[in-house]
Amino acid sequence: MINRKAKLSDAQGIAKVHVDCWRTTYKNIIPNEFLDNLSYDQRTDIWIKNISNEQNYVLVAENDEGHIIGFADGGKRETNKIDQSGDLTSIYILQEYQGLGIGKKLVQQLFSKLDELGYKTIFVEVLEDNKSRFFYESLGAEWLRTEKIKIAGVELNLLVYEWKDIKSAFLLG
Repeated sequence: MINRKAKLSDAQGIAKVHVDCWRTTYKNIIPNEFLDNLSYDQRTDIWIKNISNEQNYVLVAENDEGHIIGFADGGKRETNKIDQSGDLTSIYILQEYQGLGIGKKLVQQLFSKLDELGYKTIFVEVLEDNKSRFFYESLGAEWLRTEKIKIAGVELNLLVYEWKDIKSAFLLG
């Protein structure tokens, strides 16, 4: 396994992981029709923009064959108005590679970069019914608040977690 900074040529591989993970992670949470209509091409265009944006930092995890099996990205969301804070925007690992420590390593690398950029506090948003919230909790994130959002016409609880001081978090220790 290798973790590295994403290149524009990775956009298609990231998009495939993104769509495939949404279909497994959000099954029975978000309507199947919505998940079935997710587009690799549309997500590829989004990831080209994300990787090109100098305010984002995107990492990929590759298996031994060089295929992208996960990714993480972060920076500062436009909606984040808190000084010296950033966001873990997304992290997805293909289901068959989960539980192997790949996500933890990606988060460690991402937080190291966010620390270099001067961020002290990091936020992450996760749907309440998404089991990955337990992953964030295991990494020391603390629940901050719950918001209501709608996806595909379904009202869901969005949990906002924070790492108050990434310097003291185990991730950089």
